[in-house]
Amino acid sequence: MAELKVSGRILVKSLKAQFKAAFGSTLRVYKGNNFADENATLASLRTGDVKGGEFSANGNMLVGNFEKKFKETFGINVQVANAKDSALADNGITLTAAGK
Repeated sequence: MAELKVSGRILVKSLKAQFKAAFGSTLRVYKGNNFADENATLASLRTGDVKGGEFSANGNMLVGNFEKKFKETFGINVQVANAKDSALADNGITLTAAGK
């Protein structure tokens, strides 16, 4: 089972590539209402009083839970899209299912 470990030191483009390799789906990372700079670290995108940290996700995690956990940990909005990045994944399916 694929697993993704995320920390504030990772670049947006590296995170997106690792997410795609692990789950087959696409990760959209935002800064406000716009897509985040590909060369920014997650720590540089943090908002509010969020301290950051690390967390892990595996393929059995639901899309909605992953997006919520990411927001809680880093203060950053993300959305999971299908493999072709043409539609957002349903929050009630697993990360692995979103990539199929």
